Amino acid sequence: MQSSLIKIFIGLLCTGLLVCEASAAVRPGEAASKPVVAAAPVPVTILSIIPAQAEPGAKVTLAGSGFGDTASVFLGSVEIPALVSNGKQAEITLPPQLEAGLYALYLKRSDGTLGRSYNFTVLPVRPVLNSLQPATISFCATGKEREVYARGSNFGDGSMLFFDGAALTSSSLTPEAISFIVPNVSGGLHHVQVKNSPENSSMALNLAIETRPDISQVTVGVEHVNYYELLITGRNFNQNSSVYVDGQQIGGRGGQDLAEREKLIYIDCTKLIYQRHPYSSVNKDFRLQVVNPGGEGSPVITVSAP
Repeated sequence: MQSSLIKIFIGLLCTGLLVCEASAAVRPGEAASKPVVAAAPVPVTILSIIPAQAEPGAKVTLAGSGFGDTASVFLGSVEIPALVSNGKQAEITLPPQLEAGLYALYLKRSDGTLGRSYNFTVLPVRPVLNSLQPATISFCATGKEREVYARGSNFGDGSMLFFDGAALTSSSLTPEAISFIVPNVSGGLHHVQVKNSPENSSMALNLAIETRPDISQVTVGVEHVNYYELLITGRNFNQNSSVYVDGQQIGGRGGQDLAEREKLIYIDCTKLIYQRHPYSSVNKDFRLQVVNPGGEGSPVITVSAP
């Protein structure tokens, strides 16, 4: 009877929201109830980082689990907000001002939980060469005619322009353009490249040096007693160029010499003088072409002169 009254009294105390100590609530021989333990937070796990190295401005994707709804990715002390999908994928864009080098990369969930850190390499910005303007110049171009603009992106104060593998003196105008003077080289295709460092270069583009002769104008010059001068102007004329008049070669190797009266005089890359001895003062039409020693010939034109 006395035991029953004690149990009722203890029950009334507990119902009244009083603290019941375990020693008062447990009868001899009964086990004490276990305390409630809070669940451990879900860990942040990164399974892949794609790519494992990238330039500033590139997108990087992390895949794994436990990313939560919102998170940030840290590269060293630089915090980068991440776009999280389903708590399993996080995408970031590397800030453009990041210096090249090796960084500790880790993810921090919004509740403060940190993931394991991984090594991540930020690559130096690679120069991009998109075009050369102009992409073709004449072999005999001079002065400003030999100036070419290399256009692209990511050019800096330390960028250097390489022509056929050799560094050229260049003028860096903007991060998108570098100007340079084409050296005196042989005709054909030549390679142009921009480098920010010995290991950090753009793709090479081709620059064409055109050697084919071209006639822009033919005019009658000084008239002498039994011959007159025919002035041929154009480009890419050679010291040993020939003139073909209705198929007959004048000048150059194997052409008519002075003893046979007809003569071709080389002035410069843009001008030739053909000394012509006409048999009549009446104008006639004849075909004329300039041919260089290598066999490259200008388009054939028709001239009306004595």
